[in-house]
Amino acid sequence: MNPTMNTRGDASTNHERTTASRRQAVQGLGALTLALLSLSRLRSTAAQEATPEASDPLATWAPGQMATINGADLYYEVHGDPNGQPVLLLHGSLNSSEQFDYLAPVLVAAGYRVVAMDCRGRGRSAWGDLPITFEQMAADAVGLLDHLGIEKTHVVGSSDGAIIALDLATHHSERLNRVVAYGAILTPEGNQFVESDQMPPFEFFIATYRQLSPEPERFEELLGVLDELTKAGPNYSEAELKSITVPVLILDGAEDEFITPDQPVRLAELIQEATLVIMPGTGHFAVKARPGLFNQIVLEYLAGKAPATPPAGTPTS
Repeated sequence: MNPTMNTRGDASTNHERTTASRRQAVQGLGALTLALLSLSRLRSTAAQEATPEASDPLATWAPGQMATINGADLYYEVHGDPNGQPVLLLHGSLNSSEQFDYLAPVLVAAGYRVVAMDCRGRGRSAWGDLPITFEQMAADAVGLLDHLGIEKTHVVGSSDGAIIALDLATHHSERLNRVVAYGAILTPEGNQFVESDQMPPFEFFIATYRQLSPEPERFEELLGVLDELTKAGPNYSEAELKSITVPVLILDGAEDEFITPDQPVRLAELIQEATLVIMPGTGHFAVKARPGLFNQIVLEYLAGKAPATPPAGTPTS
């Protein structure tokens, strides 16, 4: 694993190690971009393998749309039954809505209306003039719900997306049904770094950003912005977390590379309607590294069932 990954899988705060590594990664981007484009053609196949009981919606889904939300042109996709219960998908920091390529078809097959957005400055979305903060990204999510006329929704968030989901649960609970928060923290002190073979190479994030972004030249700038975001937040108080009234699934991997083990436990203790599930044999990237088990847990929880904590040794593919 390239040491340039940071405390939430994005960019290292150890600047002495990262500058040269990032430049080397950027210089080698040409061949990697070709490889990434080849990988993108396999998205539908991978999604279908992760959802063997369903057809593959990714093969026929139309491209997403743009909406100007809080001054930024944000990319989003809507799939599934227009009358189905909405599920808003919120990706991790350097990811995009494509992080949920394995989950979205499962949700659609189960009858949900899936809404996936690229946060400002990520994926196909523009930066806009407002700063990239957790509070702003939560406001953008609410703005997109307003744009689509969605009064209430389930939310599934991963990493930074899970933090945004908890912000929504704290300040906009009237807009939510159930929340799945994978890999969230209470405060920056909950960050750690443990290397593992489940982490995507840092070069993958470079190539993806360059491929999707309307401002591909701003990747290094984005790293700095996200590095500061990681240092600054979130900073949930106990009172804020205790004020959450919607059902929340606090979900994490037993081998999370970026979250200290006490974080999901403490979140589940403070949120009154929380359920805690720890997935064995996986880390911070279970959304794609272990899609079978992850999807099963999400489906059970959104359906109102209490997913049992999988025992150690449970198949995690």
